[in-house]
Amino acid sequence: MGSSLHRLLRCATSDFRLLAGHNVTPCHFMIDMYHSLMNDRATLSAGQSDTTIFSLLHAAHALEDRVEASLEKAGLSTPKFSVLSALVANGGPLSLSELANRLSCVRSNMTQLVDRLESEGLVHRVDDPADRRIVKAAITESGRVKHAAGAEQLDELHRDFAANVDEQDRVAFGRLLSALE
Repeated sequence: MGSSLHRLLRCATSDFRLLAGHNVTPCHFMIDMYHSLMNDRATLSAGQSDTTIFSLLHAAHALEDRVEASLEKAGLSTPKFSVLSALVANGGPLSLSELANRLSCVRSNMTQLVDRLESEGLVHRVDDPADRRIVKAAITESGRVKHAAGAEQLDELHRDFAANVDEQDRVAFGRLLSALE
């Protein structure tokens, strides 16, 4: 098995920089069970607990930090990019309620987020001609440009990941994630 994913899952308390090609800092808490649990299905020794879930949580936080840092280079946050992505994917305006549903957040948060995007000139509000009670958000040309810049940053993050984690490890990681569903 490649060592890159093994290191990613073994380190539960370090600051993960593996995805950017940096060295992983020494771990205070080492987990050496990925190989046996994923491939050999070995059982744990008496008194030994499986902490893979905690390692995954730490890895998820590290990935989230990397996504945020990548989007920040384009002047976006993850929530702003998500709204712009939903509008681009839809091909037209969406009501704030529909955006909130698609992005799994409450409508009041969506209203505030669209307020910020509108103040930055990335979206504008439009009335729904079929129902005057409904207000929709529409992406502006500036919003499309900003979204494209964010998407390019995320593509770069994906390329970095692919360069640092070989295909065999990505497949094994996919199996691990499938086990959580």
